Amino acid sequence: MSRLSAFTEGLQFRTSKPSFDPGTEFRAFVTGYENGTALVRLGDSVLRIPDAPPNLLDTQVPVRVESFDDNDHTGQASLLDGFDDEGN
Repeated sequence: MSRLSAFTEGLQFRTSKPSFDPGTEFRAFVTGYENGTALVRLGDSVLRIPDAPPNLLDTQVPVRVESFDDNDHTGQASLLDGFDDEGN
């Protein structure tokens, strides 16, 4: 094994299209709105949050993935309980 292959063994790149399992919870930024629905973009994947208030642009929010299509890299998420639109 060469030094280069020994150095790079196990090295891998992150994907630009992450996928999510339903029920996964995490915090993410609302990056925009489309037809009144909040969008969270993670790489090239997009989660829609239909129950989000209209004033969350650029706000980090706790979300739960409800559904996700691995082929289209799109899904739906919901805000977790206990979040208020004051940023808490």
